[in-house]
Amino acid sequence: MGGGKRKEFMDCIEKGGGFRVWGAQGIRFSGYTKGELERTSGVAKRAVEKVDPDILIFDVDGVLIDVKETFWRSALQTVKKLTGKKATWAELHKWKRQPGNNDDWMMVSQWATASGVPTTYEQAREAFQPFYWGSNGKPGNVAREKWLITPKLVEKWARRRELNLFTGRTRREFEYSFERWPGAKYFRKVVTMDDAPKKPHPDGLLAILGKRDPMTALYLGDNVDDALSAQAAGVPFMAILPKSSSDYRERARKFRELGALALLERARDIDRWLV
Repeated sequence: MGGGKRKEFMDCIEKGGGFRVWGAQGIRFSGYTKGELERTSGVAKRAVEKVDPDILIFDVDGVLIDVKETFWRSALQTVKKLTGKKATWAELHKWKRQPGNNDDWMMVSQWATASGVPTTYEQAREAFQPFYWGSNGKPGNVAREKWLITPKLVEKWARRRELNLFTGRTRREFEYSFERWPGAKYFRKVVTMDDAPKKPHPDGLLAILGKRDPMTALYLGDNVDDALSAQAAGVPFMAILPKSSSDYRERARKFRELGALALLERARDIDRWLV
């Protein structure tokens, strides 16, 4: 178990409460103190294998919906328009790894500025919108959106747990995708960037939790800002990171440093971790 992951795991044990963690032998760890755990032969070295949160909180982009050809494609096109230079996928992944760049408009603003074209946040947003939403009667990249999970799977999760969403999307972007999707009805609370300070601020997670113990929840996200939000809120976190990602090693290292309990190939793999 990596240092960051072990620290988060030990923190879960020390705090106790409703977030339940099972190891390889089915031992319920959440009742142990740190001292008791370390006196139990071999237990502290075992990786977490099962979790049983009362509350599941999901990011949307890259977790429930594939946004490579929507938000990310629009970001590449916007940077090219602003700078006159071709933007590559490798560059996008490098910028996406930086804290604060879960917000594509912020990323484009910083990217274009670093490329020699000073660009404000508002200028980046205005340049981005036609590529994403479309213009002059032509559909935008949003039409290429693809779901990564099914309503049936969401319904299954909702039978045992409370489901919520904390997304970096605006309310308009969220409603476009979810208003006609059958799985939307299973999510109790939705927090968008219009409802709370943007990630990596933890306010969205705290708004979902209310006065409930953060350790009773689990947050799934795919960006460093998701991990930072979870860390700041005290909410256990698992990262969605496909092994096919071109920057897999770098992102995996960062997620582990930030205490991710696990790295999942895709959101539906959480089934293997849930009790």
